[in-house]
Amino acid sequence: MDPHQVIIVGSGAGGAAAAYRLALAGVRVLLLEKGDELPTDGSTLDDTEVVTKGRFLSKEPWLDGRGSTFRPEEHFNLGGKTRWYGAAVLRYSQREFLDDVDYAAHGWPITLAEFTPYYEEAERLLGVRTFAVEPGLKRILAAIEARDRRWTSTPLPMALSANILADPREAHHFDGFASIAHLKGDAESSFLDHVADLPNLTIRTRSEVVALLSGGGTGPSVCGVRLAGGEELRADTVLLAAGTLHSPRLLSRYLAGGDAARSGSFDLVGRNLKKHLLTALIAVALWRPDDTLRKTMLTTHPDFPHSSVQPLGFDAELIANLVPRYVPRFIARVIGRHAYGFFLQTEDGANRENRVYEQSPATPVMDYDEKRVPASLAEHKAFTGAFRRVLLRIGMVSFTQRVGLSGTAHVSGTLAMGTEAKRAVVSPDGAVFGIGGLYVVDGSVLPRSSRVNPSLSIFAWGLRVADRLMQTGRVSQRSP
Repeated sequence: MDPHQVIIVGSGAGGAAAAYRLALAGVRVLLLEKGDELPTDGSTLDDTEVVTKGRFLSKEPWLDGRGSTFRPEEHFNLGGKTRWYGAAVLRYSQREFLDDVDYAAHGWPITLAEFTPYYEEAERLLGVRTFAVEPGLKRILAAIEARDRRWTSTPLPMALSANILADPREAHHFDGFASIAHLKGDAESSFLDHVADLPNLTIRTRSEVVALLSGGGTGPSVCGVRLAGGEELRADTVLLAAGTLHSPRLLSRYLAGGDAARSGSFDLVGRNLKKHLLTALIAVALWRPDDTLRKTMLTTHPDFPHSSVQPLGFDAELIANLVPRYVPRFIARVIGRHAYGFFLQTEDGANRENRVYEQSPATPVMDYDEKRVPASLAEHKAFTGAFRRVLLRIGMVSFTQRVGLSGTAHVSGTLAMGTEAKRAVVSPDGAVFGIGGLYVVDGSVLPRSSRVNPSLSIFAWGLRVADRLMQTGRVSQRSP
């Protein structure tokens, strides 16, 4: 008998959530993480190490669609990107579970009502709460709404400890930094730490999976994985949770080994990449905002239904780093002390030419062009312009910087779910069409990217797939 019933490849939101649920049910789980545990020496909160040096970012080179080299801003560590995310965890709306044909957005094969219990559980485990709007942001939003009441703001659900304001360093460094005091909900502290001591869960770091093992038999199936060092590990069920850019690479390698012709979803693997259209905006005032968290409210406008604004949780020093480099640094620091940062995002529609693939295992390619989603690009430009104009009307001058190809914090959709293999790679239960024993629990399954951050939906999806594995008898439960 194999020592593990389930192998999970990746420890980010979906992988950690599935591991949590299965381990609590007594399932023998092996969780494999390519990276290591993050240090606790304070370096993950250090501006120089994290921002200037990019110490914790992946160094893996990729090619873009034109053959130029770039490095996606990926993180390989226990807990994945969730250790670094900005802790904003929002549900998709009812509308965002449906098709939007004019916008090239594909609906979910399940309903929001069916997904809601998993949203609720993920929020509970992450410790989601809202925080009072601070004086500086309150002043800005009130002035905006006084000028144009179509701009409306609501409290932003945050996976932050209620005690975070008592730790100034953590409070100023949660957005884009990894907490060492466990004051931010993430895949490691909110899910894995609760089950890490169970004897039926094994967590292995520095264990890069390079191939899926074929199960043989009469049809395509997966029976385990091969690590970079050559070690082979077997289980009845494998869950891909390596992330939107990496799970399709593993599946493509498997399919290239001879099973491609028997899988109807082969041509869709890696396609329909979505990454949000993102703009960082710095708004400068004559007065000096002294807020701490800053990231407490979400702002929307009915004329731009696929877009939203949330503040950046950056203090004056971090905002100064966003000021264009041609500006003298002493002026940048002055601007930082009088500025507020915002993050504008717009859902991008699906286009099959926006994709991830490999020229060889050592040469990954991300071919993405926002011009292929013209409705999204038009809305994002109009939305950004409208927000800048209303800021100017309240006396705040702004400058913007588009988040380019390397900004992959919100990528999704490369193994999108649906009801049939002709139009999707993954079923509503998380199973890869046409391949036995293989499931996907990361953001690559999301058919729509929404106008908000995807992390809560990925956590909830991991919980749901784990439940379905047990409910359908694919994985048997035992006492932990």
